[in-house]
Amino acid sequence: METPSEGSGSLVESKAGFDPRIVVFYGIVALMLLVLAGGLVYQQLIKGALHHEQERQQNERRVIVPGPRGNIYDREGRLLVGNRPRFAVVLYLDELRPEFRKEYIRIRNNYRNASLQDMPTSGQIERIAHVSVVQRYMDQINEFLGRTGKVDGGGLQRHLERQLLLPYTLIDDLKPEEFARLIEHLPVNSPVQVYTSNTRYYPYGAAAAHALGYVGVNEGADDEEFPGEGLTTLKMKGTIGRDGIEKQFDSILQGEAGYTILRVDPAGYKVNPPIEHRLPVQGKSITTSLDIDLQQAAEEAIGEDRIGAAVVMDVHTGEVLAMASEPAYDLNVFSPRLSVAAAADIEARKAWANTAISGVYSPGSTFKIVVSTAALRSGSITPEETPVDCEGAMMVGNRRFTCDNGEGHHGLVALPAAIAESCDIYFYTVGLRTSADVMADQARRFHLDRPTGIDLPGETHRMLIPDPAWKKKARDEAWTPGDTANMSIGQGDVQVTPMVMACFAASFARDEVSTHPTLIHDAKHRTQESERTGLTAYQRAAILKGMEGCTTEGTAAILTTVEAMRVPGVRIAGKTGTAQITRNGEKYNEAWFICFAPLENPEIAMAVAIEGTTAGEAYGGGRESAPVASAILKKYFAKKRGAGAAQTTPAGPG
Repeated sequence: METPSEGSGSLVESKAGFDPRIVVFYGIVALMLLVLAGGLVYQQLIKGALHHEQERQQNERRVIVPGPRGNIYDREGRLLVGNRPRFAVVLYLDELRPEFRKEYIRIRNNYRNASLQDMPTSGQIERIAHVSVVQRYMDQINEFLGRTGKVDGGGLQRHLERQLLLPYTLIDDLKPEEFARLIEHLPVNSPVQVYTSNTRYYPYGAAAAHALGYVGVNEGADDEEFPGEGLTTLKMKGTIGRDGIEKQFDSILQGEAGYTILRVDPAGYKVNPPIEHRLPVQGKSITTSLDIDLQQAAEEAIGEDRIGAAVVMDVHTGEVLAMASEPAYDLNVFSPRLSVAAAADIEARKAWANTAISGVYSPGSTFKIVVSTAALRSGSITPEETPVDCEGAMMVGNRRFTCDNGEGHHGLVALPAAIAESCDIYFYTVGLRTSADVMADQARRFHLDRPTGIDLPGETHRMLIPDPAWKKKARDEAWTPGDTANMSIGQGDVQVTPMVMACFAASFARDEVSTHPTLIHDAKHRTQESERTGLTAYQRAAILKGMEGCTTEGTAAILTTVEAMRVPGVRIAGKTGTAQITRNGEKYNEAWFICFAPLENPEIAMAVAIEGTTAGEAYGGGRESAPVASAILKKYFAKKRGAGAAQTTPAGPG
C-alpha cells in the first residue's frame, strides 16, 4: 500500500509534465502578433509614403505662370516687337467664401419663405449665390468705369470647378484711363484687383508684318518641367509663335515659366502662404537683319492697294535688309487676340500670304541674265556678236514670236544693248542656239529651282526650271522650239519667287552662283562664298554693261532720267522683266526688277515683283517695279552718306 507521501509526489509530477495544447496556443498567439507587427510595418513604412503622397495631392495645388516673350529688334537696335502691360480687372474667388455662404443662406431662406412647390436644389441655389455675389462686384466696377458688364454664369461656374485658385476675369484689357481711375478707387484689401500681364506690342504696326509674324494662345508650359509632379495643375495662358520670326524662333523667344505650389483646404480654397514659388523669366531677345527704314520705304513704294513684294539683301552676308509683302496687316490686331472682324478683313484683302517667299511667278526678262550666262559659257554667242536683226517679230516653227508686242525694232544688237533694251528677238535666237537643257542647267546652278532656306516658315517649294525631260514626265508631251523661245525670256513654265530672285541678284553681284539668306543679324557675319559663275572678266563686263545700260538708257532709264528717281552718285546694275500670270481665267502682267549697287563694288541687291491689277493692261517692270527699287536705294545710300558724315564730323571742344 502506497504511502500518502508517495501519492502526493506522483500528483505533482503529473502536473509539471509536457502539454502540447499549450504550445499550439502559444504558437497561434505568436503568429498573430507577427502578422500584426508585419501589418504595422507595412502600413507605416511601405504604405506611409503612398498615404503621404495622396494627402499631398489632395491638399496641394500647382499654378504655372508663363514668362514674357523676348523682344525682337532691327539691325540698329530699334524695337520691332516687344511686350506691353495688359491690365484686367480680376476677382479672387477664394476670398469670397463667407460671402458665398451668406448669400446661399439668404437665397435658400427666401425660397422657403415663398413656399414654392418647385424648390431649387442645393446645387442650383449655390450657383445662383455665386453669380449674385460676383455681379455685385461687377456692378461696382461698372459704376466706376461707366460700363454695363454682366457676369457669365456658365463661365463663372466652370472657373469655380476647374480654376478656383486662378483669378476670375471681370473685364479684360482695360483702357489706360480706366486703369488710372480704378487704381484710385479700389481698396488695397479688396478681392477685386487690377491684374497685370503682358501682351505683344508692335511699334511699327504693319511694317514687316509677314517677316515678324504673330503669336497665338498657348495653354501653358509642360507640367513635367516643374516640381510637384502629380499635383493638380492650373496654368495661366501664354503665347506661342504662329508665323514669321515669332514662330521660327519661338524656342528662343519663349520665356521661362514660373510656378507656385499652394496648400488648399478641403473645399479647394488656398491657405496662405505658398509652399514654394518661382518667378517667371523673360525669353531671350533677337536682333534681326532688317532695317526698319528700308522696310518702310519698300512698303510705302509698293502701296497697300497692290499685290507685290520686295526683298533687299546685303550682297556680302546674305542678310535680308527688308522683306516687304503687300497687302499686309497691322500686327497689333493680334494682340491680345485676333477678332473675327479683323480676320475677315485680312482674308478679304488676301493679305495673309507672304508673297516674298510664297508668291510664284514667271521671272520674265530678268531671266535673260541667266540665259546670257548660259550662252556665254557654252560658247553659243560672244559679247560683241550680233546674231539677229530685230525687226519686231520672228517665226519659231509655225508660231510668230514678237518683241515688245511687235513694237520693238532694235536692229542689229550685241549682248549689252540686248540686255539694256530687253530685246526678245535677240534672246529667242540665243536661246534656240544654246538649247533648253543648257539654260536649265545654268538656272539650276544659280539655285533657281529650289527654296532658298530662309529662316522663316512657309517658304514655297513650287519653284520650277523646266526642260524636255520634265515636260515628258509631267505632261507626256514633247518639248518644242516654242518652249525654248518662251524659256529664253523667262516665261512658259519657269517659276520663281521674289526671294529666289533676290538671292540670284546678290549671287551675281559677287560673281557667284548661290546665296543663303538670313533674317538674323550678326556683326561677325562673314562674306558668303560659293561656286564662281565661270564667266571670264570680258564676258561678265558685257553683262554688267547691259545691266547698267538698263538703268541709264534702257527699260529702267527712269532711274537716271527722272530727277525724283535718281540715286545721286550711284551706278546701278539692273534688269526689268514683264511676265504674264493668269487669275480667274484672265491674263495679268507681273512687273519685275532686279538690281544691285554700286556697280563697281556691290553692297545691296534686291528683287521687286508687283502684280498688275487690271487684265490686259500694259504693266512693265521699268514703270512699276523700278520706282520701288529707287525708293529703297535712295533710303539706303542716304543713310550711308549720313553715317559717313557723322563719322567724319570733328568733335567740338571738350
